Amino acid sequence: MATLTVLGSINVDHLLQVDHFPRPGQTLTANQYDIVAGGKGANQAVAAARLGATTTMIGCVGEDAIGAQMVAQFGADGIDTAAIDTVPGQNTGLAMIYVDSQGENNIGIWPGANAALSPERVLAHHDRITDADLLLLQLETPVESLEQAAELARASGTTVVLNPAPARDLPDSLLRHVDIITPNETEAEQLTGIAIDSLDDADRAAQALHQRFGIKTVMITLGKRGVWLSEAGEGRSIPGFVVDAVDTTAAGDTFNGGMVTALLEGQSLAEAVRFGQAAAALSVTRMGAQSSIPTRDEVLGLLASQG
Repeated sequence: MATLTVLGSINVDHLLQVDHFPRPGQTLTANQYDIVAGGKGANQAVAAARLGATTTMIGCVGEDAIGAQMVAQFGADGIDTAAIDTVPGQNTGLAMIYVDSQGENNIGIWPGANAALSPERVLAHHDRITDADLLLLQLETPVESLEQAAELARASGTTVVLNPAPARDLPDSLLRHVDIITPNETEAEQLTGIAIDSLDDADRAAQALHQRFGIKTVMITLGKRGVWLSEAGEGRSIPGFVVDAVDTTAAGDTFNGGMVTALLEGQSLAEAVRFGQAAAALSVTRMGAQSSIPTRDEVLGLLASQG
């Protein structure tokens, strides 16, 4: 069975539902408050595991009760947690999330133990990367560690998928080791300088990523407009699903976890995108990050009903 390793962040999310985002100097009373498991790396690992992938997580938690509880839950979701390190004297990473009445979110992050995911820790888990069929990365852990992991993966023939979120500048030395990249519009503009207001813009941004960095496959997620998929310079639009969004937190993470799961099962890139889209569509109909991630049966049901 094909295997996935996810290297990335693990956070505890403090989630407040509000009618609208607070303005500077304004205090709002939330309609609901929840503490849920999150972090882009952890979200993607949970999504992949729930959707059927054999998944290992490389990451760090703090020396606190919430970190231990989260690792235990990862195990219950079927994730191999042996490469999750507990960092002495640190707390688990934290995110503060506002969700408004339209389902949009504002997020602030404190890295905590995630900052301790150093290149040395990556090397300590060398085999988890080189033995995997696919390595999935994001940008909530130190970039030098992502470079180390991507270099190990490329040298061993492991496919490298980068979800370049949250948006930031990245070194060519990382991007040139990437096989598949999955930015949203903001992240694609950050990497290419091309504002994406149309499908033509998405195609131009994809071509730039192909040409500048040699990335073979580009998937630009466009929210309600679906995904622009470009394989070796040949682009096409894949429409998304129409649902009533409640909370978009972790939608991108769920897409990535679902998409790589389908790839590991031997599905085509277009089929993998569609599987990821279905998973993400279901996730936005629920509150929270990992709490919103659907099961495989739910995704297959949506695909069967809407094609």
